[in-house]
Amino acid sequence: MIEDKNQQRTSLSDIGEFGLIDQLTKNFKISQKSSVKGIGDDAAILNFDQKQVVVSTDLLVEGVHFDLSYMPLKHLGYKAIMVNLSDIYAMNAMATQVTVSIAVSNRFPLEALEELYAGVETASQIYNVDVVGGDTTSSTSGLIISVTAIGEVEKGDEVLRSGAKPNDLLVVTGDLGAAYMGLQILEREKEVFKVNPNNQPDLEPYTYIVERQLKPESRKDIVMLLKDLEVKPTSMIDISDGLSSEILHICKQSGVGCDVYENKIPLDPQVISTCEEFNIDSTTVALNGGEDYELLFTISQDDYPKIKANPNFSIIGHIKEPSAGIHLVTRADTRIPMKAQGWKSFED
Repeated sequence: MIEDKNQQRTSLSDIGEFGLIDQLTKNFKISQKSSVKGIGDDAAILNFDQKQVVVSTDLLVEGVHFDLSYMPLKHLGYKAIMVNLSDIYAMNAMATQVTVSIAVSNRFPLEALEELYAGVETASQIYNVDVVGGDTTSSTSGLIISVTAIGEVEKGDEVLRSGAKPNDLLVVTGDLGAAYMGLQILEREKEVFKVNPNNQPDLEPYTYIVERQLKPESRKDIVMLLKDLEVKPTSMIDISDGLSSEILHICKQSGVGCDVYENKIPLDPQVISTCEEFNIDSTTVALNGGEDYELLFTISQDDYPKIKANPNFSIIGHIKEPSAGIHLVTRADTRIPMKAQGWKSFED
């Protein structure tokens, strides 16, 4: 958390907007067949032949979605791409291109933005997506990042939120709550640092949960795995705002009810121990924490044998008739109506 005061700082006013764009995008290469023309013209040209095109956009605002006192710029660039790719994979599609736009204040030198774009470049290489455009402008309120992700899916393979049917199984990938608890650790250490800047944080006991907050991964691997297993979900959504919110989205869009079993929700041991340290209920964290970027989906019971032994999946409930409502079934076998208490963009 100690800033190097001797860093080289090149003022953005010295190089101008077009010089900035050239500097930040000089390393981006085109690898997708569908990318006909990338950065360098008025618009990108994409050719998807007969496939369906999937598009999603997210906005990240400093002070709302990230805190640069503990979020390294390279990690932020990486995370900005992950947030968007996750939406594409939640449609059972493959991401192919992104555009990246930033609004930036004059407190950021060129070197800081090069760090940000190094994270963008790393993410685009690992996930094999082309950066094909974007925009840069000035900001009076810190850093704002807007990413648009574009993907492709064969007609008929797309998965919406609206396809869940009674008796379908509710499945989640990975584990939940780690990103939220990682945020609690970082916020706590930030407050300690503000009181005593010489006190450096020991994050070693919290490596997994801190990484889940600062450097999440989107689940491209799950889309590929489901295809290999010949399983097409009946509905799907990514977990960005909390498990409870996403379950309610699927149930509302599909017009169904649901039972979710508390004892089936997957939790990493580090999440459980950190919840105990903070005296927070781990189920509440898993339901409402958000930013896990796992996939939540429903499948027909006929597909259960194909996934039952796979460690990537946890079956946490089942879909019911709409009249049954949406409930959490606790470990004590009590049914509690489920509410969305996760991230809400416009709350004070």
